[in-house]
Amino acid sequence: MRAGVISMFIIFILVGCTTSNQHEVQKPTVQTLDSPAGESSSLPYLVKGNDGKLYMSWVNEENDSTFLRYSVFENGTWSSPELIKIGTDWFVNWADYPMMSINKKGEMLAHYLAKSSAGTYSYDVNITRNNLNEWTEAIIPHNDGTPTEHGFLSMIPLPDNSFQLAWLDGRNTSSDGDGHHGAMSIRSAVMDIEGNLSKETELDNRVCDCCQTGAAITSKGPVVVYRDRSETEVRDMSIVRLVNGAWTEPKTIYQDNWEIAGCPVNGPRVDAIGDNLAIAWFSSPNNNPQVKVIFSNDAGESFGDPVMVDNMSPFGRVDVVMIDPGKAIVSWLGRDGEDTVIKTRVVKSNGTYEPVITIAKSQEARGSGFPQMAAYNNKIFFAWTELSENSAAVRVAALEI
Repeated sequence: MRAGVISMFIIFILVGCTTSNQHEVQKPTVQTLDSPAGESSSLPYLVKGNDGKLYMSWVNEENDSTFLRYSVFENGTWSSPELIKIGTDWFVNWADYPMMSINKKGEMLAHYLAKSSAGTYSYDVNITRNNLNEWTEAIIPHNDGTPTEHGFLSMIPLPDNSFQLAWLDGRNTSSDGDGHHGAMSIRSAVMDIEGNLSKETELDNRVCDCCQTGAAITSKGPVVVYRDRSETEVRDMSIVRLVNGAWTEPKTIYQDNWEIAGCPVNGPRVDAIGDNLAIAWFSSPNNNPQVKVIFSNDAGESFGDPVMVDNMSPFGRVDVVMIDPGKAIVSWLGRDGEDTVIKTRVVKSNGTYEPVITIAKSQEARGSGFPQMAAYNNKIFFAWTELSENSAAVRVAALEI
């Protein structure tokens, strides 16, 4: 009798284990893709255009020249690289990388930074346009003419096929003659494909000096997110929204109360679907590094509680893509034991999240840049700069969602 009970118990355990294994969730496989950028490449930028295509831009540095190129992902492969611009006076920076933006017509903007004087951080945003398969002479969207820092641009296509721009602007940081310097500001403007500029305005007159900006289009209009800077050097994230033709006053997204005397070079990222918004960012209050994401269901007017994505001493360098109205995927540079790796995980607006997935090994060094992420054809694409002893190269991978 006892032997029979034991046998039945063993059978039950075996059946239970088999059933459990059948329903075990498998982690998605990271698929390594060929990169169109080749060797000696860096500073990738991934974006899904409003024309439905996936684009990637990057730079190649050869001798004393910098080449900005791009490729389009179609039918499972990247197109042959096409040249956007060549420069010999560019400001090439690991954190302030060139970008592209594409409207519903397939008309493209691309930008790069060019020196405006001999000063180390004296450079301008330069935007070139392509609407007839030819890249135009660049236009500078800011008209102050000061030899100061202008960069960390965000640009997104608007419903009327013009483009919303936002950038950090250093016009107030130049000396007033008495050795006094003002603060970095953030400004915005609208540019159409013909290069006409309109609606230039200041969004905030005191912001962090060198953190990336982010922008997205909600059903109620564009929003811009950035790292703010208080008079007491608290540098938390803020948002401004375009409502009924006017920009709102800056509003803190969440009070981390990170007080830091210098810029952490770690800006926020934002994405939207309709009224639903997700913002990811890095912070380190009380020397506790962390990556968070927060959701809004009213186009950024209000937010829920943030979700802690990683508080195991991450480096930040975040990106975020909304998968559906209640779910986003966040990427960042983090740790795996002694290794630095690119991590990602799916987070839901109800505060739950899926396990972390490691995309690739990376490096903490500045040259590894900011990993990029974009959604296309039910996959999440990743691009990053891989460093070797004497060179760098853009790598690409994809993850099914």
